[in-house]
Amino acid sequence: MRKTVYIILACVLVLTGCRHRNANGNVPREDLQAKKMLQGIWVDEDDEEDMAFRAKGDTIYYPDSTSQPVYFKIIKDTFYLEGSVTVKYPIVKQSPHVFQFKNQDGDLVKLVKSEDPSDIDNFRQKRPVSLNQNKLIKRDTVLIYETKRYHSYVQVNPTTYKVIKPSYNDDGVEVDNVYYDNIIYVALYQEAKKVFSHDFHKQDFQRQIPASFLSQGILSDIAFQKIDRDGVTYTAIIASPDSSSSYEVDIIISFNGHMQLKVK
Repeated sequence: MRKTVYIILACVLVLTGCRHRNANGNVPREDLQAKKMLQGIWVDEDDEEDMAFRAKGDTIYYPDSTSQPVYFKIIKDTFYLEGSVTVKYPIVKQSPHVFQFKNQDGDLVKLVKSEDPSDIDNFRQKRPVSLNQNKLIKRDTVLIYETKRYHSYVQVNPTTYKVIKPSYNDDGVEVDNVYYDNIIYVALYQEAKKVFSHDFHKQDFQRQIPASFLSQGILSDIAFQKIDRDGVTYTAIIASPDSSSSYEVDIIISFNGHMQLKVK
């Protein structure tokens, strides 16, 4: 009798284990047929000159050169875009020539597949363009304080350091826009004697600016403000791309070369 009980218990444990493995192993699979149907260029149903995106392989490309390509997948009736964050959109209708889904706001996006071969020109590989200054800027300023002559030198150097900022396109779809940061060199001389020099990165202001803003901000400029008994004051501007939001931090350089940072 006891042997029979052991056998029954063993069978229950085996079945339970199998059921557990099946539950854990039941990972939703991509709908490869749906992904295949999405291949091509998609345009607005009501305005076919309004390009939405191009699906090629497992990547979505946008006609806007500031928007980064993004990996996509379709699982059941959901359209996933995996950029800096993963977002998903409910699919309302899909066929070889029609694709409809709801955007972030719940609005219905209605697309049709383009049949115009020339539309491919909107998706030629283009380097993302910067919407900040993207040019070398040099400023030389002669300063005089209490009969002493100073020379201020500021140089804004564009870099290839990418700043990714999520935004929404005209279809209400979240895209990653790319911009480029600057490094700004500041030097101060009294006659031929160097008082101060430093290459400023936006990380230099991490104690003055919230991390969430700094991560998507650009060190836009450092401009001379004044010279007085405290030394020479510059203002650093850390701006949010395509936005009026910015932080201004005063950089105060004393005449003995000490630096102090203050949020304006």
